[in-house]
Amino acid sequence: MSQPLDPEMFTGCSHTTSPFRIGGKWTPKIIRCLEAGPRRFSELEVPLHGITPKVLTETLRSMERDGLVTRTVGGGVPPRVDYELSSLGRTLLGPMAACCAWAAAHLPELEDAREAHAGPAHSTAP
Repeated sequence: MSQPLDPEMFTGCSHTTSPFRIGGKWTPKIIRCLEAGPRRFSELEVPLHGITPKVLTETLRSMERDGLVTRTVGGGVPPRVDYELSSLGRTLLGPMAACCAWAAAHLPELEDAREAHAGPAHSTAP
């Protein structure tokens, strides 16, 4: 018989303070877009197919609040705004690369498991 779970196992990591926000749909993609350097909002929209300006704005604000991204407003009319990974945000590049490598190595197994779980009635195979 296994040991009971510690009721305090998530102390300091509640749903409101958890730092694990990179699992969202757009945050990891934005991190990859900013990997090579600063980008403007309109540049980020190009590879992020399906994201609305509102969701991109909210995600960037959340990432800035968490210290993952810096926002720099420059001169000009309209003002030039650039987004860049902070030093903290750059620390996520290694773990994200490991996750991508794991996914590439195990994608066939994941797809097989999903197909097996869905059963023949839900199969998308011809």
